[in-house]
This record gives sequence, structure tokens and C-alpha cells, in this order.
Amino acid sequence: MSDEDRQRWDARYAEGAYAQRNHPSALLANWQAMLPSGCALDIASGAGRNALFLAERGFEVWALDISSVALDRLRAVGNPLIHPVLCDLDAGLPPLPGKVEVIVKLRYLQLALVPALIERLVSGGVLICEVLLQEPATDVSATKAGPKDGRFRAAPGALRAVAAHLDILHSYEGDIVDPDGRSVHVAQLVGRRG
Repeated sequence: MSDEDRQRWDARYAEGAYAQRNHPSALLANWQAMLPSGCALDIASGAGRNALFLAERGFEVWALDISSVALDRLRAVGNPLIHPVLCDLDAGLPPLPGKVEVIVKLRYLQLALVPALIERLVSGGVLICEVLLQEPATDVSATKAGPKDGRFRAAPGALRAVAAHLDILHSYEGDIVDPDGRSVHVAQLVGRRG
């Protein structure tokens, strides 16, 4: 990610972006009961709504993001189970201690990172992933959330393809409604490392 991108995300968080989005991802909330306990990675965590959700359930969480402003917001919560890590995920994963039981990668495209994430899972560990999905040309709607530029959205089938080595517990492509009422076109995957 360029310095320009880092500055853009820092500016968004400094202006209060996502301050009202304190609920966890619906996908994470729906699957949390079947997650193994232990340690977790929250990839592109932003201000940490999913990291906080996991920490409240006893996980030790490494929250990785490019925005120092977002991570400062997360640090201000003061949860000792959360370890904010400033990093550029476009350059790969930073050095982290050991393997983890759970990885959440929600609304951050970078599908090339998925194989490295799978390698970070312990046997029986779970990846929960959701990315914005390219919309059919006949269905581009101004009412749906997220960028309209296809470069920031996965092609149909791409998420499942990069996670093919996992035992797939859930796979879905289509529209969902976020807890805040926004309609979003996504690809979802929950998989367990065998």
C-alpha cells in the first residue's frame, strides 16, 4: 500500500469514520460459537470491532492494520488481550508469535494473502473471510455499500479458489444486509484447517 493510501485511511479514521460501527461482523458473530479457543489474528482490523468481540470471548488477538489512527483508537480501549500491530498487509504478514486458532479477514480484499493466513492456522484452526464481490453488470446498484470499482472486489469464485485446501464449512456469494441496514454484495467463506 502506498503512503498515500496510508494517509487516506488515517484521515478517514481521524474524521471519525466507522465510529458508529461497533458491532462485530455478522459472519463472525454467527460462527463464534464453533470457534476453537486460543489466539486470533484480525486482518485489516481498523479500529478493532472484531478484535474487541473476540477479546471479550477470551481470545488473545493480534489486530493488524495500516492506519495508526485506527490502531490508536483500539489501544485507547485498553483491553490487555488485544495487541495492535501497525503493518502494510500488501507487503505480507509481519513477524508474529506462533500459529493461531482463528483468523478473521473481513472486507479486506488481498486474496493473495490467504495462503499465508492458512499457514498461520493450527490444525483445526478456523479462517473466517468475507470480501466484497464484483456485481453483475446488470445489478450495479447505488444503494449497495462499498466501492463500485471492481479492482476492490473479488471475482466470483476467487475466494473459494484460494482457500481450496481448507475444509469448507460455509461458502456464500450474494447479497447480505449488514446490522446497520446496508445491503452489501459479498463472498463469504468459513474454513477449517485439517
